[in-house]
Amino acid sequence: MEKLTTIREQLEEHLRKHGMTINRFADLSGVNSGTLSNILNGNRPISMQQLDRITSGMGLPDGYFYDLYIDECIFHATPDWRRLGPFLLRCAELDKLDCLDRAIRMTMDNVAYAPMLFDMAETLFQEGKNEAAAILYQCVAESEKFQHSERLALCQYRLFMLSLSEDQEANLQAAVSFEPYIDRLDEGYQLDAYVKLININLSLNRLSKVKILAEKMLQLATVQYKYSRSSKITNKQGKKKPIISYILYAYLSIENFYSEERDYEKALHFVSLYDDPDWVVDPNEEERVILVQFKEWAVANRYLYQLLAGHVDVLSEYVEYIAERESEIFTAVCNIMIVANLYKLNVDHILERFKDYLVYKEQTYSVAKVSNQVTLSRFTRLLSELGLYYLNLKRFEKGMEYILESLKYCIAINSSNGMLRCMGIFEQFRQNATDEAQQQYKKLVSEVQKINDKKIGLSISYL
Repeated sequence: MEKLTTIREQLEEHLRKHGMTINRFADLSGVNSGTLSNILNGNRPISMQQLDRITSGMGLPDGYFYDLYIDECIFHATPDWRRLGPFLLRCAELDKLDCLDRAIRMTMDNVAYAPMLFDMAETLFQEGKNEAAAILYQCVAESEKFQHSERLALCQYRLFMLSLSEDQEANLQAAVSFEPYIDRLDEGYQLDAYVKLININLSLNRLSKVKILAEKMLQLATVQYKYSRSSKITNKQGKKKPIISYILYAYLSIENFYSEERDYEKALHFVSLYDDPDWVVDPNEEERVILVQFKEWAVANRYLYQLLAGHVDVLSEYVEYIAERESEIFTAVCNIMIVANLYKLNVDHILERFKDYLVYKEQTYSVAKVSNQVTLSRFTRLLSELGLYYLNLKRFEKGMEYILESLKYCIAINSSNGMLRCMGIFEQFRQNATDEAQQQYKKLVSEVQKINDKKIGLSISYL
């Protein structure tokens, strides 16, 4: 039997098989009988609404004819946005992303569609249809890759945001790919883009890059703050965080760099810059909340730098300070464990007091939610520090449990540095590991090897 290759042929066969007249099918489908007749005679293209009604009238699942529709009404017809636009939206609604991608790529030669595709991508992005939006952004970016336009930059920014995940290596690639476009973004998007790039690099412990990005953000935010104060302009994205938050966060980010370098004098200088910024004149309520939050961070970080410098006598004060600020506890415990391992302190009483915070969960401050990437990075570090702490106390079984748990998380987020650290610690104390721990470690190392093999790939040289 000859295969039915068109929508019209399948509709004709349906009518014949069921002994149904056009008028009867018109009643079932809600499509005008005259319109149906013209469609069957090939005198009229099928609109998106008509296609869905015909599909329903035939008792077929939504989207059944979409592949054929692409061939008949998009590829073999003059592209018409009145048909293409509704089709793309319907594909997004039904999650038929393969059809969405095919249809768009058949029209990419028509640059006139780029603005409309971009607007649709923005609509889908706002509605949370991220996968569909990403396909549209990618197509627009490809069609405008030589245009150096703001639209291209915004597409790349959206793609960067949509691609972020728990995978650290993938996040690094996404950040590196997007960074060249940040200066082309409209100023209304640049500051948030810098924050996201800073956070990704912070989660990867790329503190030199954090410093570079923070210095650029500081310069941009300072200019915008002075300008907005005089003209009272409204950010094009609508209500946003006050600009002072970006300036203060830039100081905090640069401080992180000097902290990692153990240059605590310079780190404390940047603490002083966000502790009491006297250049903020007549702050509004939202700005006052931000100022209070940064002042609290300044107090906590001054305690931290004293501890890191060896003044362990302030530990109890630090603990009491953060105990009254629940949002600070998780980060503070991470820091305390680093100090404990650095100076061989016994902090069992602190761990018992804050045991409910030794788990992974989203972290939120009064001014913002901490990025998942940063929280996951901190959590894997906390687990490894706990493991090292217990191993140094010769509580080997518990220590190994934490090291293996940290290694498991590092594999899940594809953290090369984390995997290496955990493996190094395990090997250092291997002789104290139980047989069960050694078997678990062996399985995890095989997972690490699989990840490494994928990175290396197959590369053969005969020279």
